[in-house]
Amino acid sequence: MKKLWLIYALITTLFWGVWGAFTEIPANAGFPGTLIYVVWSLTMIIPALVALKLIGWKLDTDKRSIIFGLIIGFTGAGGQLALLTGAIANGPAYLIFPIISLSPVITILLSVLFLKEKASLKGWIGIALALIAIPFLSYQDPDTAVSGYGWLVFALLVFLAWGLQAYFMKFANESMKAESIFFYMTITGLLLAPIALMMTDWSQAINYGANGPYLAFGIQILNSIGALTIVFAFRYGKAIVVSPLTNAVAPVITVIISLIIYQMIPHYMILIGMGLAVASMFVLSLEEE
Repeated sequence: MKKLWLIYALITTLFWGVWGAFTEIPANAGFPGTLIYVVWSLTMIIPALVALKLIGWKLDTDKRSIIFGLIIGFTGAGGQLALLTGAIANGPAYLIFPIISLSPVITILLSVLFLKEKASLKGWIGIALALIAIPFLSYQDPDTAVSGYGWLVFALLVFLAWGLQAYFMKFANESMKAESIFFYMTITGLLLAPIALMMTDWSQAINYGANGPYLAFGIQILNSIGALTIVFAFRYGKAIVVSPLTNAVAPVITVIISLIIYQMIPHYMILIGMGLAVASMFVLSLEEE
């Protein structure tokens, strides 16, 4: 099917958009981000088993596949750990996800330079708009500022990690099965879980109720399924097209849902940044397959 990549990309976009809007709710209810990460790593097991079943449990185990699998896994899981323990813990989703949505800038630049994928004038305009958007998105109104800039540092780390992950994901898809890529993503996610446990402040009261780990599981499984479908999207589509559609469009859904939930309008500087990010997203999405 010629547009198979688009079907997988749209599934990822929808699932990640909804996931982003609700991912901070368990944390606000007293279930720490470190433990949300652990729950997320466990949800990865379900789609990983499905993926392995699809290839008859024949995993790519050559040295090259293992190396690329681990690189993709650690950049993805590391970004997730930074998001849940640093960014979400210190800032609201409507500020964090627009910045993360600009990670295709990194993916596109690397894909053009090293994978020789072509970027048109529209692509370079989209990249420029994305870079200009970042300082606007990081603006804080002195009267309603989020405490500190710690969230911004972590958001930029996620931005970098996920941009690199998408590039290596496309690169690895040329020589290994997408299902194997996701398996290594799952393994690395689980490997970082003990770090998240060590980072947990066990002296605080932890909510183990329905809106704690159970709600977190229901929300994080959306991310895990989206992570599987994006691997397939990169298998069938070009990185300079898939990356903007998934990593940029999904946060727009997140922002809209988050603003409805919190019933607040950001400062006009942030709105300008959001507008530039959306413009960048649409321009990048016009890149021809």
